[in-house]
Amino acid sequence: MEKRVYKNSGEEVSLLGFGCMRLPRRKEDSPEIDAKTARAMIGYAIEHGVNYFDTAHPYHEGLSEPFVGEALSAYPRDKFNLATKMPTWLINDQADVHAIFAGQLKKCRVKYFDYYLVHNIGGDTFPKVGEHRIYEILQEKKREGKIRRLGFSFHAAPELLRRVTDLYEWDFAQIQLNYLDWELQAAKSQYEILTDKGIPVVVMEPVRGGALARLCPQAIDIFRAAEPGASAASWALRYAASLPNVLTVLSGMTNMEQIKDNVATMENFRPLTPNGYAVIADALAAYRLSGTIPCTACGYCMDCPFGVNIPKVFAIYNNYRINNSDMLFMLEYKVLGLSGQAANCQKCERCLPLCPQGIKITEWLDKINQAALKAESLPQH
Repeated sequence: MEKRVYKNSGEEVSLLGFGCMRLPRRKEDSPEIDAKTARAMIGYAIEHGVNYFDTAHPYHEGLSEPFVGEALSAYPRDKFNLATKMPTWLINDQADVHAIFAGQLKKCRVKYFDYYLVHNIGGDTFPKVGEHRIYEILQEKKREGKIRRLGFSFHAAPELLRRVTDLYEWDFAQIQLNYLDWELQAAKSQYEILTDKGIPVVVMEPVRGGALARLCPQAIDIFRAAEPGASAASWALRYAASLPNVLTVLSGMTNMEQIKDNVATMENFRPLTPNGYAVIADALAAYRLSGTIPCTACGYCMDCPFGVNIPKVFAIYNNYRINNSDMLFMLEYKVLGLSGQAANCQKCERCLPLCPQGIKITEWLDKINQAALKAESLPQH
């Protein structure tokens, strides 16, 4: 497994990190983890040199932290780096910070966290960091030996990132970075700000919730022509990992096939060449023409007060834009039931500020509803 060294410490971190937000589920519509498969995936990862595991309080509706803690407890503590996060949106006073942190240590079955993050710093949550002394309390935990590296995750504009990094000293930062978001979500500017300040970068969403693994046929053909045996996901991982200030690239893996492919990519890591960047540019141009929605299925927009299953509606529509089958679109769409479909959107706009991608959700739902009405009116063959 390719390793990166944390600054000048000599501490090696695997270039592939295991993101525990999308572990295999027992049922598609349930957060319950398929423990047998997930344990096998974690075992495969450790056996092949992966030593960075990232979880968080809300992942799998609260089930990820205790599962990851239980699964990793089977291995020596020096075999893995464990990262989790302080859920800023749940903090109402300083006592909450202490209580949540203590609960996370217990759930994860550890005495300390190797990497600990202030979760999802943004325009709404950043004031809480100062108001409730979240940073200062976590620095106390670090001095007590309960945190080894203190960082933050970020889904906002570069201007706020400058403020966050000017006001506080951080050991690392976690940002969304991939070849689509390099410009679309200003990942380039964020990466450069952190690099200029000497802050190592942990990459999240390198495959954009799987979207960059499930590209349109034209984009897939471009990648296959360049390297017949390489998956689309491997190109996305290599893009993020080729940046020198990247410490590790988190992949939210859901099955054994994905982890084996990702491990193979990082065990035989090849930084992108100028020709490789050109291939990605061509594939990205083809993908943009498909008209898909840049949704990562993170679920932060949920629950919709009117029952719309926003991530699933977007996923079905994206498949439709790629395969252009009205019949398949309606078959998948009707499975949602009337309550989960786009027509139920009342444009309350509660979801809009919650989306890390800045997607105009209500506008897309209206567009999808119109597409569904049109597809339903067509003859089904």
